[in-house]
Amino acid sequence: MKRRDFLKGTAIAVAGASVPLAALDWIDAREAFAARDDLRWIFLVDTHKCVGCGFCVKACKYENNIPQETNATRTWVERYVMTRDGQVHADSPRGANEGFISRAIDRGTAGPLEIADEDITQAFFVPKLCNQCDLPSCVQVCPVGATYKTPDGVVLVDRTWCIGCGYCVMGCPYGVRFFHPIEHVAEKCNFCYHRIHRGESTACATACPFGARKIGNLRDPDDPVTKVVMTQRVGVLKDAFGTKPQVYYLGLNMEVR
Repeated sequence: MKRRDFLKGTAIAVAGASVPLAALDWIDAREAFAARDDLRWIFLVDTHKCVGCGFCVKACKYENNIPQETNATRTWVERYVMTRDGQVHADSPRGANEGFISRAIDRGTAGPLEIADEDITQAFFVPKLCNQCDLPSCVQVCPVGATYKTPDGVVLVDRTWCIGCGYCVMGCPYGVRFFHPIEHVAEKCNFCYHRIHRGESTACATACPFGARKIGNLRDPDDPVTKVVMTQRVGVLKDAFGTKPQVYYLGLNMEVR
């Protein structure tokens, strides 16, 4: 019996149990977790609370077996600095894995840009991750069905099916996909699917000392995240693409790319 067939046969047995990340890389989540009409995962980011410490990025890498020394990361934090001349400067050195330890803006090969305090009109941080779109373009372009959306709204990648063509990487308008430096297949944030299905929060939300990241259930009217999304002014990234992102932002500035 092939490994994939064996794991499919045992998927029901692990449903509802503590499923490690390694298992979720192989188990078809469409079978491992039964569809629930009362569950739809969403994510809330409060940009007012983010200080750019990078704890979320480190925690995500540790949780999901992404080497800390690589630039590849499932989640990252961007810094935006607006100056009096109308310019918007943005950077995210190594995804903010080490936090923003310098006041200079990293311009890559162009070198750092020093900006005087008196020239700054606004500065803020924006955490980013997979938006788990309701109409995901990555699912549409995958030629082998390795990328798919679960009934509870999370977009996953089946590593046993992924052929590494890169169509999903190019098709994502948010730049959240990359090739896993060890597995050499398409990779991205999956809301820590192995954690949330055993009643835990995501690694990044757990690591954030300021509560800037929270995951919730849209179909639970009493969920704190749902209450915020339904009653306060929230925004999504690149709404014009029509993918219907399920990551919502408090305090999202229109200058964010």
